[in-house]
Amino acid sequence: MARGKWTQGVFKPKNPEKYVGKGTIKYRSGWELTAFRMLDEHPSILNWASESIIIPYLDPLTNKKKNYIPDLFIIYRDKDGNQKTEIVEIKPSSQAGVTKARSIVEQAQVIKNQAKWVAAQQFCQKHGMGFRVVTEKDLFR
Repeated sequence: MARGKWTQGVFKPKNPEKYVGKGTIKYRSGWELTAFRMLDEHPSILNWASESIIIPYLDPLTNKKKNYIPDLFIIYRDKDGNQKTEIVEIKPSSQAGVTKARSIVEQAQVIKNQAKWVAAQQFCQKHGMGFRVVTEKDLFR
């Protein structure tokens, strides 16, 4: 299984009827590839898409309006059989929290990510969805 952070390529699902995105499914990391495989094959996943939603946000570093495109849109059944919809971002733990960021570049990325994620949380709340950030620690448990 590809775990390399910089692995890139095209994903061909075994269950293409579950994929509701448009165009070719591209993964930008081994972590995304791992997530795509799980989404494609897990029986509780009803539908999923990659980079299918655009959320506007204000970049706090440049004070400019930008668009955030989260990694995943997922519709699934939880353990109680309830249908849930979530937007999921896959990020290295070094970019997911202030306590993990060591360098100035990582700290700037965390600040920018936090602005994106606040916008995503507001978007999801408005549309009755959940939002979460998944790191390599979640993917490879």
